[in-house]
Amino acid sequence: MSVTVIAGARLYGNDAQDIVITDGVISAIGGPRPQGATVITADGLVALPGLVDMHTHVREPGGEDAETIQSGSEAAAAGGFVAIHAMANTDPVADTAGVVEQVWNRGREVGLVDIYPVGAVTVGLEGERLSQMAAMAMSQAAVRIFSDDGLCVHDPVLMRRALEYVKTFDGVIAQHAQDPGLTAGSQMNEGVVSAELGLTGWPAVAEESIVARDVLLAEHVDSRLHVCHVSTRGSVEIIRWAKSRGIQVTAEVMPHHLLLTEELVRSYDPLFKVNPPLRTHADVEALRAGLADGTIDVVATDHAPHPHEAKECEWEAAAMGMIGLETALPIVHKAMVGTGLMNWEDVARVMSETPARIAGDHGHGRPLAVGEPANITLYDPEGSWSVDPHAMASLSHNSPYGGMDMPGSVVATFLRGKRTYGGEK
Repeated sequence: MSVTVIAGARLYGNDAQDIVITDGVISAIGGPRPQGATVITADGLVALPGLVDMHTHVREPGGEDAETIQSGSEAAAAGGFVAIHAMANTDPVADTAGVVEQVWNRGREVGLVDIYPVGAVTVGLEGERLSQMAAMAMSQAAVRIFSDDGLCVHDPVLMRRALEYVKTFDGVIAQHAQDPGLTAGSQMNEGVVSAELGLTGWPAVAEESIVARDVLLAEHVDSRLHVCHVSTRGSVEIIRWAKSRGIQVTAEVMPHHLLLTEELVRSYDPLFKVNPPLRTHADVEALRAGLADGTIDVVATDHAPHPHEAKECEWEAAAMGMIGLETALPIVHKAMVGTGLMNWEDVARVMSETPARIAGDHGHGRPLAVGEPANITLYDPEGSWSVDPHAMASLSHNSPYGGMDMPGSVVATFLRGKRTYGGEK
């Protein structure tokens, strides 16, 4: 029997208590410390349920020059995550039971985080015919989230069929909301800054029009829709309206959209090139408010590693995307907790409990309570560190936060009682 005591942790940021872990399960909160137990000092640290990311690109198979399941797992554990959902835009595409099982099994071999594959909605992400979603759902990987992320399921008939299809196994369609006709050749947010810089703009309506269409389709067929990486205040308002009607819609926001704005593009640094693009200060404020009031359900990372040659080039030729697993929690701390918009219980809700629920639980997102799996993140809210992208666990270094001081740090991560990152304070 293995017994570990996490001593003096502040559960959800509240009063300090001991957490006793026996054979990977929380066996006591408070009370006397068992004799012979391994004691981990956690004075002053906030204990949260292990984080769950609904939107991670691990690139394997096919993109191992940017990230592997090994390196992506190490980055996730360093960021406080115990489970991540690997997006389907790999090579080959995760559109069959065979590919998702390959990802699933490789994640289990590495063993640092639980990796749940996201299945493609359409074959080859081509937007022409539905993939083998039922076969992926019935596979060992038990896929429940389906997305063509990176590409929009633009055909409304196909989107309707996909929403109808996943109802049979309680799945969810996660839509990359981007009208391709309105964003051809786009390089950044459309507005004053794009006009001044002479870069083709990505208008907010290109996102909002797809969100509006899809919430109506979800209502029509009574199915579950999840909106990926919401980035505009208009999308927040549409989702708020849809929820008021009882439509089964959930939504996520990325840390970078809670903190960074289009003004950074003036540097022409491709590290700030992302899809959807960085928006205006007004959009950032609306996204923060939407996350705080529950309109937006989840913070997800959209961790998007790229090899250096894809980012160390001129702006227009650069790939879109940035890494984010290792900085997500400190940025939420900075943007939401540090501004008084959320507390640590709220953080647990949007970064652990709700993403796990949307994705089918899998034993994650459970409360820090007796009898629950010991999936735990220890965070030092008083710590600080300066971001060095080259010191991160991710194989790629395309972080937009290089040199930025973060207000807190992940100290340790536990997956079913096994320490997967860090040590004692």
